[in-house]
Amino acid sequence: MNPWICASLISLFGGLGGVVNALLSDNGFGLPRKESGVWCPGAISNILIGAFAAFSSWAFYGSGAAIELAGQTQTPRSVISLRFSALAGAFLVGVAGAKWITNEVDKRLLKETVKVAVNSDKLPREKSEHITEGSPRQVLHEVKEACATCAAAEEL
Repeated sequence: MNPWICASLISLFGGLGGVVNALLSDNGFGLPRKESGVWCPGAISNILIGAFAAFSSWAFYGSGAAIELAGQTQTPRSVISLRFSALAGAFLVGVAGAKWITNEVDKRLLKETVKVAVNSDKLPREKSEHITEGSPRQVLHEVKEACATCAAAEEL
């Protein structure tokens, strides 16, 4: 099989893993954007990261590691085969690679939430008990909203 067809199939299945991560994450299918100074990947970034993670894993550790791209002669040892297990592995690596970047973004959103909460004078107790329920993006918005409410109440 042509090595570029194999690489394309591996990348395609890794990209599908990125789609699954986009569906499972809080980021959804939106475009990449900055939110409160934190870069949030959208579906396009998840797909690209999933495809890259799957391709690099296949090229480093899978059957793609033995491919000689510049070789003039083909020996029986260099014949490429692509098994379904390689495609399933590419799909899982795509999900995991995209999930890793999504988790890093969630961690940064939570750090930003802590900065906002620490810099606020006071959060109401009834609001603070339920503020951590939800995704990191929702928590950040809740803290910002609560801090803005506190500041507005103190000005009156």
